[in-house]
Amino acid sequence: MPITVDYLKEKLKNDIGATHLDIEDTSDGCGAKFQAVIVSPQFEGKPLLQRHRLVNAALEAEMKEIHAFQMKTLTPEQWEKQKS
Repeated sequence: MPITVDYLKEKLKNDIGATHLDIEDTSDGCGAKFQAVIVSPQFEGKPLLQRHRLVNAALEAEMKEIHAFQMKTLTPEQWEKQKS
């Protein structure tokens, strides 16, 4: 069963407390390539590598089926600044 955007959003909300998720399936529907903007208070004070590790740990099982997962990880404060 292919991995869906909705599934990934639900998983990241539950596992890392994501407050905003913008996930796009860039794989023509096969569920193997995604681009994501992930906003979570858990990223506060963490360098990029640690943020990515948090996401990768949350999606460990799914990453076995996903070929490409491009992510941008932001704190809620960074997200607010980026929007304005």
